[in-house]
Amino acid sequence: MDDFLILALAAGIGVSMVAGPLGCFLVWRRMSYFGATLSHTALLGVALGILFGFNPLVGVVVTCMVVAVALFSMERDTRFASDTILGILAHGMLAIGLVLIAFIESFRIDIMSYLFGDILAVSEGDLISIYGGGVVCLALLAFIWRGLLSMSVDEELALVEGIPVNAIRLVFMLMIAFVIAVAMKIVGILLIISMLIIPPATARRFSRTPEQMAVYAIFVGCLSVVGGLTASATIDTPAGPSIVVFSMILFFCTAMPGLARYRA
Repeated sequence: MDDFLILALAAGIGVSMVAGPLGCFLVWRRMSYFGATLSHTALLGVALGILFGFNPLVGVVVTCMVVAVALFSMERDTRFASDTILGILAHGMLAIGLVLIAFIESFRIDIMSYLFGDILAVSEGDLISIYGGGVVCLALLAFIWRGLLSMSVDEELALVEGIPVNAIRLVFMLMIAFVIAVAMKIVGILLIISMLIIPPATARRFSRTPEQMAVYAIFVGCLSVVGGLTASATIDTPAGPSIVVFSMILFFCTAMPGLARYRA
């Protein structure tokens, strides 16, 4: 196997190990649109990084975290529905990023690699970022797991039980922002949310406990990476989108028997 494929496989597995457990909470808490908003914001971070002369990854991390904090604050404003705010920010931030990129004439940007990923161009430095950040995120998730799980079941009851709901929610949002920023190179800004949503949705059907669902989500994510990269190497398809397509196929293949029984 070529070295670049080994690096791509390692990167995809690293992202899946973090995205699976975090994505479970996005599914349980019905926060898919929140993840999509942060992923669209990533392009603005790339543009700001290039515009001001620092690493685009740093720009993505900072921008996503700022938007996550802003969303956390705006959730308390009862004048607007949360999905309205998310819709405005998702498309607004993506549009601002595209506008800023149009003004950067001195730097040639491969916009397609940012939008749809370029996992085959992953470097050893990227692996350090993915696995280093992944270890930190998983450690934080283990620390807040019980509180976050209680909030996902009943947030008001969790508050009565003395769980620091607001602090845990903010930490969770920041973790999602960080994962999106780091994983952007794998499947791109427009597809990263799929790695957070589809594997947990697939694993949910086979799981009896939250912990079991998190482990199965990691397995499904890793299987999607292997299948997508194999398809890409075999039939010369784009690697990032191939991973998402393979993940979607797994979801529908596992969901079909249940749908058939439901119709019967």
